[in-house]
Amino acid sequence: MSAKPAVARLDPAVAAGRLAVRSLLRQASQSPPRRQPPTNDPSAAVQPPPSESGRLGPPGGALSDAVRLGEQPPAGVADGPAAGPPGAVRTPLTLVACSGGTDSLALAAVTAFEAPRQSWRAGAVIVDHGLLPDSPAVAAAAAEQCRSLGLDPVEVIAVEVDRQAGQGIEAAAREARYRALEAEAHRHGAALVLLAHTLDDQAETVLLAMARGSGARALAGMAPRRGVFARPFLELTRVQTEAIVASAGLEPWQDPTNQPGGPYESTRSQVRAKLMPAAKSALGPGFDRALARTAARIREDQECLDAQGADLLAQAVATAGGAASDPADRVTLAVSALAGAHPAVRRRALRQAALAAGAAAGALNTAQIEAVDRLLADWRGQGPVNLAGRVMVRRKCGKLEFRAFPTTQLPEGGRGGRPRHGDGP
Repeated sequence: MSAKPAVARLDPAVAAGRLAVRSLLRQASQSPPRRQPPTNDPSAAVQPPPSESGRLGPPGGALSDAVRLGEQPPAGVADGPAAGPPGAVRTPLTLVACSGGTDSLALAAVTAFEAPRQSWRAGAVIVDHGLLPDSPAVAAAAAEQCRSLGLDPVEVIAVEVDRQAGQGIEAAAREARYRALEAEAHRHGAALVLLAHTLDDQAETVLLAMARGSGARALAGMAPRRGVFARPFLELTRVQTEAIVASAGLEPWQDPTNQPGGPYESTRSQVRAKLMPAAKSALGPGFDRALARTAARIREDQECLDAQGADLLAQAVATAGGAASDPADRVTLAVSALAGAHPAVRRRALRQAALAAGAAAGALNTAQIEAVDRLLADWRGQGPVNLAGRVMVRRKCGKLEFRAFPTTQLPEGGRGGRPRHGDGP
């Protein structure tokens, strides 16, 4: 009697990664994101779930009219220049944002496996920030590995990082990256762009927010889904992504900027290399998962307050004369509609107005919003407030005016602002 051939056992990490992507694609197929108004409409600055409130990268006012995160097609409906006839129904496309690092290559591998089994097409976008001498070669190698997995299309996009934006190189690179990903999603008619942030990244994000005394938005960590962007790996660890890459036989790039002492060394790299290991040693190995759970609970509250803030913003815009009377780079609010609101709701409305006027989300921090709030709650005739991302806010004749200016025209001191880390790396 011949022995049955041995069945290869699937690595548990690979199984977990595939399940995460499978669940996301099935959910997206069943409940596609709703079409939303352009984000330069201040009454639509924050959207309710499933797209989640707020957004990654720059606000709508900083993008061309052709690239609106709120205008991505629902799953199964093509849109954009590559989509063919308007309204054509075709197999939905998801794009993996791949740097060539361990996490994103792991995501590329499991997406290449799962997408066709869930009736999706899968491609990849590699963003070359041009910050390191070998970045073109790194991007080309990442693209080649994505193609070897069967992903198509695979695009390499070179971007220019604005080092003079006054928000730090990390935040500036992040904004350039999301702008490029958003543009490629529109160009290819993609329903989703997958980001490879892990549970480790989420824990680091929350810990950084706590250390900086940040508000609830940053403490809520990174959103599993926001507009066209999705993060299926937020419950997977870096150890698991390493196992997935090893199982697939891929060769990940080790980003020197993530290492202490490397180029463009960030606080995050210090947290990753020193603080997280020390915290796990002192508080137990479940410390990172506990931080992620805390972020999830805060996010639920944040979504509720954001929705209330959006309602208040719409009321303040209408009372001031309506959004239609303002140009695209200006938002005007009635002080009377804002002054009596709860501070938590009012500040969210002010943040949404700043984003709608063109402020950079990655550089807009709690201190800046509190300064704007003092124009309402502690009005003493003070001068205008300058927000990172070229927006000036002034109170005049019972109204708050948010107005965008070129960075070079802002008064000195109006270009700063520490980058906000609530949206992750």
